[in-house]
Amino acid sequence: MERQPNALIEETSPYLLQHAYNPVKWLPWGEKAFEQARSEDKLVLVSIGYAACHWCHVMEHESFEEEAVAELMNRHFICIKVDREERPDVDQIYMTAVQLMTQRGGWPLNCFTLPDGRPVFGGTYFPREQWLHVLRSLEHTYRNDRSRTLEYAEALHQGIIQSDLIQKSAENISFSREKLHEMVLRWSRSFDRMEGGGTRAPKFPLPNNLDFLMAYAYLNQDQKILNHVELTLDKMAMGGIYDQIGGGFARYSVDMLWKVPHFEKMLYDNGQLLFTYAQAYKLFSKNEYRRVVYQTVSWLERELLSQDGGLYAALDADSEGEEGKFYCWTEVELDQVLSKEDAWAKRYFSVDQHGHWEETDSYILLRRTPDKEFCRREGFTEQEFEEKLSRIIQKLLDERGHRERPSLDNKILTSWNAMAVKGLCASFEAFGEENFLQLARKTIRRIEQECITKEYTVYRSVDQKGRIIKGFLEDYVHTAEAMMSMYSVTFDADYIFKAEKIVDRALELFGDPESQMCFYTEQNSGLIARKMELNDNVMPAANSVLANVLFDLGMLNGNTSYIERSRQMLANMYEGMEQYGSGYSNWGILLFKHTFPYLQMVVSGKDAKNSLANHLTQYQPNAQFAVADGSDIALVKDKTEGSGRFYLCVDGVCSLPVSDAVEFEKLIRKERNLSYS
Repeated sequence: MERQPNALIEETSPYLLQHAYNPVKWLPWGEKAFEQARSEDKLVLVSIGYAACHWCHVMEHESFEEEAVAELMNRHFICIKVDREERPDVDQIYMTAVQLMTQRGGWPLNCFTLPDGRPVFGGTYFPREQWLHVLRSLEHTYRNDRSRTLEYAEALHQGIIQSDLIQKSAENISFSREKLHEMVLRWSRSFDRMEGGGTRAPKFPLPNNLDFLMAYAYLNQDQKILNHVELTLDKMAMGGIYDQIGGGFARYSVDMLWKVPHFEKMLYDNGQLLFTYAQAYKLFSKNEYRRVVYQTVSWLERELLSQDGGLYAALDADSEGEEGKFYCWTEVELDQVLSKEDAWAKRYFSVDQHGHWEETDSYILLRRTPDKEFCRREGFTEQEFEEKLSRIIQKLLDERGHRERPSLDNKILTSWNAMAVKGLCASFEAFGEENFLQLARKTIRRIEQECITKEYTVYRSVDQKGRIIKGFLEDYVHTAEAMMSMYSVTFDADYIFKAEKIVDRALELFGDPESQMCFYTEQNSGLIARKMELNDNVMPAANSVLANVLFDLGMLNGNTSYIERSRQMLANMYEGMEQYGSGYSNWGILLFKHTFPYLQMVVSGKDAKNSLANHLTQYQPNAQFAVADGSDIALVKDKTEGSGRFYLCVDGVCSLPVSDAVEFEKLIRKERNLSYS
């Protein structure tokens, strides 16, 4: 019998549409579902996942597609499906609840609540029989021990409310470099000295961690930390977590070797990693990092770029019902594509015991040998090797293009697109590739046209049916940061004006006057609590991004209130930062700005942009660049006289200009006190 669709058929989220023909009577998130729960006196199931989530698919197949399971769910519960990427605010609330209950989290996230939304039980993936037991037990408890259920819900609700709140710290707190040193010392005890990253599996790329450690090593001339960053970047780029043929990183590796990825590819990871590898290329000048950037941008254009310039959210882990099938190869398949003269490619991509994936009896293409060493071993010159490798990659990419592709999550999310803009701008700085800048322009233009109103209200998304999801704090702050990134490569002052307007609107909508931090949601969000996103994770915390943007904008445009608020936000987080460096890496980047010389480099004259280009290709953390072109930006408006003048400002105090680029470089190095060549 042909199944009838449930209420999700009216949605546009690919994740929700995946469940539209489940026999479960799913409802989308909204007050209507909770009204029904109250009128029927039923518990609510809030089931949260995302389109590229492998275990979400598994639980759907085992339970949500089963008539017997669906019958029990429909009889006793009001069932809501949520796309966590559309509604990270909902996910935050119920993820916190599940973590408080179980000390674990992940997706699929399944949380049962009272008809008013307060949670009573939850977990992640449940096998079918366990799921049935949970359903029966909860229904029995709710009917027969109502008072205990209500009491537990109230206690858990209070825990959620209190979990992320923070007190305003003393305003006269003194920031010290020692905090950074202690933070890195403790953190370094968990470094994997053989494979990079940390000493736990699964391994996530965590680009913001790498950005912090790279800057720390550079500013402190700490070779050991620099070596760890380089090792991690090398191993990630060589591992199975990186798509050696098509570019782009998977979300994480299930093992310690970066070998077997969870094959979904997310825009937010790759946007950030573009920034990280572009910065790393400036510092290490490794051709492998260049290849990562160029391949990943090509992947964005090939797989994620919409007609209107937006970038789609993700590619699924699965194809043809199997995780990773699109990306893996049997030896027979490779032999059919590669000629006898190309046999070296199987050695290069570890078609041996290193690349063998036991679960599928196929091979994950990865590398165990750096390119220079491989060339020496095979007798190739580096130029000859690059030409051969390019030809092989194109062959395999063409062949792979005939396979059934992983499904596309075609949501266009503002914050994720903004992170990609930042990565593309950094890539343009590093390589001067005009295509990178043009893609950044397309993407920021789409954000401006579709997702920012005249009042500088930011939308998270506008779907194909024109329905709007209002922006959360992360959408505002990443968009403001993207505007600043656009200024850093175009020196168009209009981007700074827009960044300020967006920040002001964010402070108005999300600001907490008591702590000076910001909530993740607006005042009247309809949720059971307002959360503050404080700790950095796979994406930096929205509050840490805001605090950095406030500082940078304040320094650029002379806005002391921005700088003071940024300082207060950092002060609120300062105590205890050293305990968990990985969770405070973006706050650590802000702490650099208060404890190391913050350099502002300004150039005037007709050829000012070209004069700065050489400096943009150098690794310059804890710095910002500007062109004196007559704009109203405070840093530059008194520096327009004369041609070819270079100004170096340190912590807001500017030196007399010099007209020689070499002399300017000497001034920078003196302020940095660097011995690196």
